[in-house]
Amino acid sequence: MRALVYHGPGQISWDTVPDPATQEATDAVVRVDATTVCGSDLRIVRGDLPEVKPGTVLGHEAVGEVVEVGRDVHGLLPGHEVIVPSVSACGHCQACRERRHGQCRGGGGRLLGNRIDGTQAEFVRVPFADHSVHRRPPDVPPDRALLLAEVFPAAYEVGVRNGDVGPGDTVVVVGAGPVGLATVAVARLCSPRRIIAVDLSEARLGAAVRMGADAAEVPGRMIAELSEGPGADVVVEASGEPEGFVLCTQAVRAGGRIAVIGTHGGPVTLHLESLGRKNVTISTGQVDTSSLPWLLELVRFERLPVDRLVTHTLGLDRMEHAYEIFAQGAATGALKVVLRRE
Repeated sequence: MRALVYHGPGQISWDTVPDPATQEATDAVVRVDATTVCGSDLRIVRGDLPEVKPGTVLGHEAVGEVVEVGRDVHGLLPGHEVIVPSVSACGHCQACRERRHGQCRGGGGRLLGNRIDGTQAEFVRVPFADHSVHRRPPDVPPDRALLLAEVFPAAYEVGVRNGDVGPGDTVVVVGAGPVGLATVAVARLCSPRRIIAVDLSEARLGAAVRMGADAAEVPGRMIAELSEGPGADVVVEASGEPEGFVLCTQAVRAGGRIAVIGTHGGPVTLHLESLGRKNVTISTGQVDTSSLPWLLELVRFERLPVDRLVTHTLGLDRMEHAYEIFAQGAATGALKVVLRRE
């Protein structure tokens, strides 16, 4: 088969590699019909995640068709259309029983495109298939279902749920990349008083308004007013930048919540000299994708504008070009780049 292989920092290529097969009785093999590129994939290519070894097939989000199952897989059959999420769950450890799949201690967690070959390929082996693969209803198109493999679960679980967004809240989302924009859309369902998106890109600020933000700005007047006035009830840090986190600490009200959803590759300053008196709760987290079935129902009934995140669609064999488009998002306007089997 063909797959996007990581060969070391700055080096990826669309190569011919062996077809995957079941290795454990709980595995399934899925033919990839659509996949996408994530910000963490870019971090791997930059060399920020040394645990990813050269020779690994990248990618951790996909939709496709089951073509093979192990003898201990009971909920799937060849021919089933499925969603392959970013997190694998053994289904039996304490973390999985508590639906904290990202913290799986039974051999799961962040495997695909990280510790084992991932989804940016024609086929992918999925461990713990009964607990890690979800059936795709026929009335949910593949492109919509694909955005439930990680981006919307991350927005809900790590941003909206951890931030305890509720009716009447003022919510600020710092960073209007794909996960930040998904956070705007999911937070909208919680009946907040207003949602303010903050980003340095005018194009992404426009996308935030289309996703449901009441206001969007480059850091400026509204953040200053919140900092000097009542502050926001919930601030979601979705930029992954140290300056973004500092902005969150300035915008949050006394007694408010900061939910950190952005992936930070280095240290961040925590200004306790000013923050310590504010009685602020700060949460971090790893996406579990345990909310995927609930989010799937929202998509089925058109309650989430998932389509608005897809800006580019390419053939699966144009994977290297997809990385270039996504990496230059400020110039290309790329949010989510979907790659389809042709």
